[in-house]
Amino acid sequence: MTVSRRKLIAVVAGTLLAPGAAFALLYRPYPPDRTPEGAYMRVARSVGSDDPRGFFAYLETEAQWACYTLRDVRRKARDRVHASYPEPQRSELAHAYGPFADAPDGSDVFAHLYRTRHWSRRLRKDLSGVARVDVDPKGERASVITVQGTRWPFRQRDNGIWGLTIFTAELLADAAKATRDLAVVEAAADDYDKLRAAP
Repeated sequence: MTVSRRKLIAVVAGTLLAPGAAFALLYRPYPPDRTPEGAYMRVARSVGSDDPRGFFAYLETEAQWACYTLRDVRRKARDRVHASYPEPQRSELAHAYGPFADAPDGSDVFAHLYRTRHWSRRLRKDLSGVARVDVDPKGERASVITVQGTRWPFRQRDNGIWGLTIFTAELLADAAKATRDLAVVEAAADDYDKLRAAP
């Protein structure tokens, strides 16, 4: 009788303690985002919940600026297309520039590219736990090395938060292309305006 009472108490205690232990493991506080591992864990959480906007703050500064440049330049190009281009070019270009020009924020530009270019595949290959962090001697760059051996590069931003760098080169190239496209759009728009003004 005593043994079964002890078993019953142990089962009841285990049943009550298990959810608390699971909660503590799953929802324990992350390291601060002013550490590479803290930034990495926030990226991993956002990727896991399919929320690219959620880790826009954990991209390096140049990548964020490139997203804002894409939005602003495409918006300017679309406005010029609307004002000066004839159909069907007007509708075609306005439609092509729309996803960027209509974006409320740089994070929306990033989310659009993340989804259309399937960047989640690149990230989901390995977002295992942190095995170690290698910080460069200057303390401005770091690599988070996962348990499976993938190195995720980060750079410290001016505000102290660490930002993932793997998308920066591509985003900067996109912003540069958009700027070149704008120059072409404006030159063509000037020509269309002159043709309309000609007697």
